[in-house]
Amino acid sequence: MHALSTKDNILYNGQIALDKGIIELKGTYKDNFWENLPIERMQVNKDELKPGDTKNANFERAETKATKAIQKHSMNIGGSEKNPQMDEAYLLLGKTRYYDQRFIPALEAFNYILYKSPDSDKIHEARIWREKTNMRLENDALALKNMQAILKDIKLKNQIFADANATISQAFLNLGQKDSAVAKLKIATKFTKSKEEKARYRFILAQLYDDLGYKDSAFVAYQSVIDMKRKSPRQYVIHAQAKQAQLAGFENSDSITFSKKFNKLLKDRENRPFLDVLHHQMALYFDKNKKFETAKKEYNKSLKQKTLDTYTVASNYRNLATIYFNAADYQTAGKYYDSTLVQLNVRSREYKFINKKRQNLVDVIKYEGIAIRNDSILNVLGLSKSDQITYYEKYIVKLKKEEQRKIALAAAAAKEKNKADSKNDASGLGGNDSKLPTDAGIKAGMMPPGAMEPVGNGGKESDFYFYNPKTVAYGKLQFKKIWGDRVFKNNWRLSTDKTSTELVDTSTKNDSLSSTIKEKDTNIEEKYTPDFYLKDLPKNQVVIDSIAKERNFAYFQLGSIYKDKFKEYQLAANKLEQLLKNNPEERLVLPSMYNLYKIYEIINKDKALAMKERIIKEFPNSRYAQILSNSNPEIAGIDSPDVAYNKLYKLYESGDYRALITELEKAIDQFTGEELVSKFELLKANTVGKLKGIIEFKKVLNFVALNYPNTEEGKQAEAFLKTDAPILEGFKFYAEAAKSWKIVYKVALDDDKNNKILIDKINKFIASRPTDKLTFSNDIYTLNENFIVIHGIPSETYAKGIATILSDYKEYKIPQTAIVISNYNYKVVQINKNIEQYLVAPAVAPSPISATEKVVPVIAPTKAVAPNNLDTPDDNPTDIVPPTNKIPAQAPNQIEEVKAASVIGQGSLEQDQMLKPKK
Repeated sequence: MHALSTKDNILYNGQIALDKGIIELKGTYKDNFWENLPIERMQVNKDELKPGDTKNANFERAETKATKAIQKHSMNIGGSEKNPQMDEAYLLLGKTRYYDQRFIPALEAFNYILYKSPDSDKIHEARIWREKTNMRLENDALALKNMQAILKDIKLKNQIFADANATISQAFLNLGQKDSAVAKLKIATKFTKSKEEKARYRFILAQLYDDLGYKDSAFVAYQSVIDMKRKSPRQYVIHAQAKQAQLAGFENSDSITFSKKFNKLLKDRENRPFLDVLHHQMALYFDKNKKFETAKKEYNKSLKQKTLDTYTVASNYRNLATIYFNAADYQTAGKYYDSTLVQLNVRSREYKFINKKRQNLVDVIKYEGIAIRNDSILNVLGLSKSDQITYYEKYIVKLKKEEQRKIALAAAAAKEKNKADSKNDASGLGGNDSKLPTDAGIKAGMMPPGAMEPVGNGGKESDFYFYNPKTVAYGKLQFKKIWGDRVFKNNWRLSTDKTSTELVDTSTKNDSLSSTIKEKDTNIEEKYTPDFYLKDLPKNQVVIDSIAKERNFAYFQLGSIYKDKFKEYQLAANKLEQLLKNNPEERLVLPSMYNLYKIYEIINKDKALAMKERIIKEFPNSRYAQILSNSNPEIAGIDSPDVAYNKLYKLYESGDYRALITELEKAIDQFTGEELVSKFELLKANTVGKLKGIIEFKKVLNFVALNYPNTEEGKQAEAFLKTDAPILEGFKFYAEAAKSWKIVYKVALDDDKNNKILIDKINKFIASRPTDKLTFSNDIYTLNENFIVIHGIPSETYAKGIATILSDYKEYKIPQTAIVISNYNYKVVQINKNIEQYLVAPAVAPSPISATEKVVPVIAPTKAVAPNNLDTPDDNPTDIVPPTNKIPAQAPNQIEEVKAASVIGQGSLEQDQMLKPKK
């Protein structure tokens, strides 16, 4: 009784629920045919169920049935199960949990069969399902070992044998052994009874052959899927056709055969769900054969199809972007790249590549826009007055045609909507106006154009003709064209200017209204006159020169971008050649010629030789001429940009900023037009920041950001100005009970004698107090002044005591004024270069939160600023900048230049890495 009830009632209904759940699961699963398909059609969801999410009801019902069978009908007597249906109940329970993606509980159910029912006729099936579960738990090696043991020990039925080999094949694929996977998958294909599985296995075999380089075998395998026709699910047939076309090679395919084949597929009604794939393949064919206009049409047809295959959509957008990019339509290409990025996985490598290309395109679009706009202005300015009028008259004709086209499209759309609405109203499927109460109907009739419909219409915007501003405007325009101005009265069609007395006997109010309307009409129509555009043309020669200068710089930037970033050498050469024809300013001539020489070395050796001779002849004393005329590459490389930058960066690291600032000015003039010039400019900005403070630092950074926007240095400067610069500007003096204080003596750089005396006395004082662990340093302050600083003082009172001793005791008698300052306020001085302000203005008392606590959370250590020597080992550990080198007290009679005590000059660790020369 228990066995019969379990089999024909509970398990029967549970198996039906499981089958429905599997069908539903496979129906929602979408294969990604851009990648190798998995053996089993099931997508593992790695995200846990969130509150409110529901499981598959069929799987839940199947598990309930299996659990009920086990709980109510199990007959475990004396350690032996007397109900022969319990193995099937546990198998149903395991399968249900497997498809519900609860693999650990599923493994327990399968193991129970193996341990408790070793003589069951379901034992082999349970072993296979256990290994499938192990693979889902990423125990592929264990699953493979156990499955191979199963095949050696026993002889299985056809379908179970096919499932076992398919499972082994998937394990090999997970371990990256594709050739072994092919062998097992061929066996599974031979023995499976499921037509869907046979088609899937053949398709996967073709993919594996393709990966292994067996193109002919892959072609045959795809053909075997196609030959199954309706025995195979349609998606495999369609994608097999597409893969075959790719294997054959679009460039080598016969156009007539290819078009005939795919047009036949497009006409087949069964293929309607796959039109996006078919149109995409046709677009690829025309794209590869350089028929770009036809390719664009096919890509757009593919995009019009509603599909869940996001990668196909992304590929359409990407390929369209590439076509427009190669045609130099960068603005349109940028839009298509934006659409591509929306469809791609943010973490994918392709997303990062396209995103980088899109970011580079920002600069191209910007400078192309400047070049086109300024070229247009300058071309019109170069025309005579009559030619300018003719030019704008032609433009006005085009403008009118375009506006008429837009009005006609709007009217046609409105007409179609009205027809659809009238049909819906006639069939009783329209709005609810007829069901509205009388007062609601009256209000609806009185609503102004563009107003919202009453609540009875669902709260949506009305499609009624007079509620649409565009169609109302179009109707007014058409009425005026046909009838002219008419008075609102009876028999208005018969009224004329001669017979109508109302047009003559209007009130003053109506006259003023008419004049206002005429003025508006005049203003509207003014754009259809050449004077509307001629009056805006620049007249001032200074303005015209600035437009030409901006245009020339845009051409130079475009040439550099195409050459260095996109490797589009012909485009780069075209821009630079055009620049030289535009009579550019002198600083752009030689760099443009040298860049053209470098480009021509790649694409045209004869032009490269001619450009080389021209540079040597016209600019014999230039550095470029010296490099080009020198046959020894080692000598030519001495003053190369890389070598020069390495030398200057060593000066930067050593802290010799005063010498560095002069050398940087020379280097920037010398290397204008080189790729590395932006690094020189950024190094200059950091150096200026250390010597002149935050205000000058911002000015130079702004110059880098504006003049080199397409380089990493320019973008880093822009980012620093937006984020870090406001934080540095927020540093103010605070009256605080700090744990670290300094004594500062301001000295002139050229007063070597007195500076040496001062340092000797400080050394003597520090040597006499070894227990205090005092140190001193010679810090750069400005171009002409240094700070001699004593560090390691724990309190303000103690600092003042030391200053008194140094100024009053006869063995020291230091005449220079001692400035007692906290560690934090010393940083503020170095940021703003405002020691005079500190001496005059009193420090602001901090809020209940100390000054250090207020600033530290804002500037993280990784946002730390340039190398400096602000901190001493005894400084407050919560201070902003980490400790750096100090001059030890045991260095008498010697002034050492150390890194400038400035917390500016380096926006982040990334910028510091950017400044370092490339190896």
